[in-house]
Amino acid sequence: MRVVSDDAPLLHDLMPWSVRPLRIGRGWPMASEPACLRARWTLLTTAPDEATRNALLRPTRARGPHTPVGQLPGHPTPTTAIAREAGRCPEPVRVQHGPFDQQWLIPDHRLIDVARPELWRIADDRQLFAVEHSPLPDTAEAVVTFSALLPDGRSPAGRPALIRPLYRRPGGRDPNLAPGLTGWLASRLDTGVTAEDTLAWIAAAARPGHRGCEVPLPRDLDQWQEGTALGRRSLWLHTRGARCADPGQGRDASRLRPPGGSRPYVRAALPERPRPDDLRYDPQERALWVGTGQVAPVAPEAWEATAGGVRVLEAWYGRRTAPGEPGSLEALRPAAWTRATTSELLELIGVLTLLAGLREEVADFTARSAAEGVDRAGAAGAAALRAAGVLPVPAARRRPASVLEHHEEGPDGQFALL
Repeated sequence: MRVVSDDAPLLHDLMPWSVRPLRIGRGWPMASEPACLRARWTLLTTAPDEATRNALLRPTRARGPHTPVGQLPGHPTPTTAIAREAGRCPEPVRVQHGPFDQQWLIPDHRLIDVARPELWRIADDRQLFAVEHSPLPDTAEAVVTFSALLPDGRSPAGRPALIRPLYRRPGGRDPNLAPGLTGWLASRLDTGVTAEDTLAWIAAAARPGHRGCEVPLPRDLDQWQEGTALGRRSLWLHTRGARCADPGQGRDASRLRPPGGSRPYVRAALPERPRPDDLRYDPQERALWVGTGQVAPVAPEAWEATAGGVRVLEAWYGRRTAPGEPGSLEALRPAAWTRATTSELLELIGVLTLLAGLREEVADFTARSAAEGVDRAGAAGAAALRAAGVLPVPAARRRPASVLEHHEEGPDGQFALL
């Protein structure tokens, strides 16, 4: 008789520190190209009078023209009131917008209603972010997505997400894992276990449950190795090769391409200024049309992929072609559709195609794991973690760590104490 555990621990306990999504509060500090953001900044800071500047700024209850605010960690921007700003645009940074779009953001605390400084302090080339989503009924969307870039945690469905960094401190230090979890896994499996190994397992095993995101724990070493191999491929795809790259395992850092027969190419040149309603998909030709331009082949699975209930490709295209409200800074758009934009589109199609294939492998892995049940050693779930003292997690682990690596400037140049 097979025994199936109904005691899978929650991601909430395995990665105890979480942060709610960023809230920009206005659309114009984010765009698909940094040059567009610099042009918007210039238009704002050279406005002829205060009324015009305020209308362009779009003040909110949290951020107005005279709101005192400190710097974002790691970004030495001015801290004088934005009403008096006359300098150059802060250097835009790449961020993860939703699960699949990569946008540029002006990293200026004076423009962002809720920036979550605790995330900016630890965003570096070692960090990996897990974003836990509220599951939508009747969709095959992943309950957790991943990013190497700072994620904003937004969802088209408007449902709140939770951002869970892998590390609590810069430089890949102090894993955001239940204390003792990696040691417990290493002892159970008789193998070395790192924080990144654990996140790879989460990427393969996480599932929606009635209590929240559940993460069944591995039964044995073979299952662990299969799951972490699938998870590393997921992390590699979600981060566009920035993490978990291993050419020997087919995970090249710079070539996220489907196999030859399903690799998308530009078959007809895309227009320089496509309109919002120019995008369409032909399932018979397996082709994506942008006006008279064509990209093919595009797998149906890539076209149908959704995030927050919205097609990923349609949302991505819409953000690059929406005209913006007349007279607003958002109406200042990139001058033309560039080769770089086309390259981003081809990469996104490739990632969505590869993720669709990986999703089938993960579903098969999950089904086999559930059918095999729990081994003779008994349940390896939350009860076992409680017995080992891994759970419950100390309350302090649900709060950000103290990070004192650098000074941060407060409002009007004052020193900020952390």
